[in-house]
Amino acid sequence: MTKEIRKSTSPGIPMLLLLLGLIVTTVLLFIQSVNSGAVMLALLLVVAGLVEFFLLFGLFMVQPNNAVVLQLFGRYVGTVRDEGLRWANPFFSKRAVSLRVRNFESNKLKVNELDGSPIEIASVVVWQVVDSAEALFLVDDFENFVHVQSESALRQMATTYPYDLHDDVKIALRSHSKEISEHLQAEIQERLAQAGVKVIEARISHLAYAPEIASAMLRRQQANAVIAARTRIVEGAVSMVELALDQLSKRGVIQLDEERKVAMVSNLLVVLCSDGNAQPVINTGSLYG
Repeated sequence: MTKEIRKSTSPGIPMLLLLLGLIVTTVLLFIQSVNSGAVMLALLLVVAGLVEFFLLFGLFMVQPNNAVVLQLFGRYVGTVRDEGLRWANPFFSKRAVSLRVRNFESNKLKVNELDGSPIEIASVVVWQVVDSAEALFLVDDFENFVHVQSESALRQMATTYPYDLHDDVKIALRSHSKEISEHLQAEIQERLAQAGVKVIEARISHLAYAPEIASAMLRRQQANAVIAARTRIVEGAVSMVELALDQLSKRGVIQLDEERKVAMVSNLLVVLCSDGNAQPVINTGSLYG
């Protein structure tokens, strides 16, 4: 497999000054040789001037957070990461590769989650090229490769989790964003390792039920919320009734037989579990009247 090889090159500014000086000197000598009638010397100076001019094509620029990949007649020679003006063999072909952090948002994908319900999901992926040789020579178009493989990993990940939590599930797409993001990042990184790309972050940017089932799922969520709320209310009411009976008994405020305890428990539960405000009933007779 092709791995990145760091290539050292000559500083560009000194080489530029040297070549310009040689070209100027060659031109002056050529003029003198023409004036003196030295034809052979003039021809040699012409050849030397062409060579010096050709050497100027060895100059190239490396931008910050960029790399330049060098090839000699199709063979990979190395990668230059030293920024600024550089000089290398003019026969080297030079191709720049950005090492800057990039990101993209995938399309909204329609997939079936673990329970089989259709959902819409999209992600944001932050990535960076870390090996220029692998990015250029191991895949055809590394940017397109990143996009396609990221969407493929997103589809695969979405099918392994349910949309929402239920009894036998510990992690869901909607409730565990950190765990889902870590799984998605690992899934994408595994697919992009051969392309010389590092995935810095991957997270869900859009998550919803598909339109055809969205209204039904909303009603189910509302029903689950109502059931959960009612369960908490009943648990609290039972605890309060138990506490009330225990305090009345300990303090000797009133003695109740089993029948009256049942009536009191029933009334307290109605008051505590009711959606509306309770209406008091004043008994002007005896306790048992």
